[in-house]
Amino acid sequence: MAHLGSRRGRVLALPAGLALTASLGFLPSGAASAAELSEVPAAATVAATGEKLSYVVNIEGGRWTASSVKKAIAAAGGEVVIAYDQIGVIVVHSQNPAFAETIRKARGVVSAGATRTAPLTVQGDDSVGGATEELTAAEATAAAATASGEQDPLEPLQWDLPAIKADKAHQKTLGSSRVTVGVIDTGVDDTHPDLAPNFDVKASANCVSGKPDTTPGSWRPNPGESDHGTHVAGTIAAAKNGVGITGVAPGVKVSGIKVSTPDGFFYTEAVVCGFVWAAEHGVDITNNSYYTDPWMFACKTDEDQKALVEAVTRATRYAEKKGTVNVAAAGNSKFDLAADEIVDNSSPNDTTPGDRVIDPSECFDYPAQLPGVVTVSATGATDLKASYSNYGLGVIDIAAPGGDRTEYQTPDAPAVNGRILSTTVNGGYNYKAGTSMASPHAAGVLALLKSTHPYASPAALKALLYAQADERSCTNPYDIEGDGKIDAVCEGGKQKNGFYGAGLVDALDAVRKW
Repeated sequence: MAHLGSRRGRVLALPAGLALTASLGFLPSGAASAAELSEVPAAATVAATGEKLSYVVNIEGGRWTASSVKKAIAAAGGEVVIAYDQIGVIVVHSQNPAFAETIRKARGVVSAGATRTAPLTVQGDDSVGGATEELTAAEATAAAATASGEQDPLEPLQWDLPAIKADKAHQKTLGSSRVTVGVIDTGVDDTHPDLAPNFDVKASANCVSGKPDTTPGSWRPNPGESDHGTHVAGTIAAAKNGVGITGVAPGVKVSGIKVSTPDGFFYTEAVVCGFVWAAEHGVDITNNSYYTDPWMFACKTDEDQKALVEAVTRATRYAEKKGTVNVAAAGNSKFDLAADEIVDNSSPNDTTPGDRVIDPSECFDYPAQLPGVVTVSATGATDLKASYSNYGLGVIDIAAPGGDRTEYQTPDAPAVNGRILSTTVNGGYNYKAGTSMASPHAAGVLALLKSTHPYASPAALKALLYAQADERSCTNPYDIEGDGKIDAVCEGGKQKNGFYGAGLVDALDAVRKW
């Protein structure tokens, strides 16, 4: 998601690809009761010549409300794509430039807003791209030569597994095949030999339009699209099968829930669809390594942006109510998310971004910091906060390996690269770094926890995750670039601080029955 210094893209342009996320949520304001509902008076002429945009309309009041609001939507020149009655969110397309302003006047509508600033036919954003460092044949050969009988051939290059004691956890269990982690992302290539054994087809779908598509293979990235979701999936659940790498929880299932457009945008309607789909198809944990476009920070003081955060907040809460733990990456912009103000120069990213100073207590990067979502910062091979990782006391819940530039944090041999090695499309493997790579480590540990405690609630699983984390004190002064300049300041104590939250995830403790 973000290029170094811009935080927008899906993959951060360190010498290897870095991917991102973060967010902070809020509660919707009060809504009209069902008894107060009425339709929007039909305008004499509804403008239908503007650019076709997508909207979310958030309502309260039950099914009668939904029926009334749908009539108001039609009167305002809108076409319902899908209605998620279980959370009171309706996805709408309209060419009426005044659609949002009009539908907000309908009784029963809590909020409504355009999910984008460019028309539905937008093309040309290459932000999913970014530098990715390839695994060389020499590295693969050397790794296989050093692999023990219990290791997959490329596992010696995965410094991240022993960093969280996953290698020791695997001696006890690989995780349960009854547990599924949903990768809400750019799509997952389930034909990869390291992913195919653990792929859950029934829990997979394409949600890009805002409406789930279960056509076989629709959840895969198309040729030329990002391998980001495939990389994330491998970190979580690459099979321990004598091939390639090993995932944090190599015995659990993984599903692909595609929410990214071909150009790399993660729009609200797709994200809402992803969470609702996961909630209703047996997904125990979701991983979210993105932020929801087009606003890096969506402000509740803006009527459109407020509606977007509200819709996704409803979806994440619904998923948790159904038993799903939602995990998300904190972001790759070096931001202190607990600061008084942040300069956002990348929004809206689907048309023309501009500079704006935002208050992170009023403007939120979502879904990563919505209520109940586990927000994950990234560490490198020497156990320090990664150079790019966002941070913030009271914002970061936990830390996990996301990798860093090798020159900043060099791993111990036989590993040779400071980034995270995982699966890519067409059966391959490559290195990436980012909080997008940290989040799936946390999701994998949660999958091991769910395997060990199959009846534990989301709240209980999160409590265990935090309680079992290996505490990390603040690392001040923090000069990761070694140039004599302080790059960030960590606040808080050993048990909870802005760099590492409750500490580094611990896979070994996750498989112990206390």
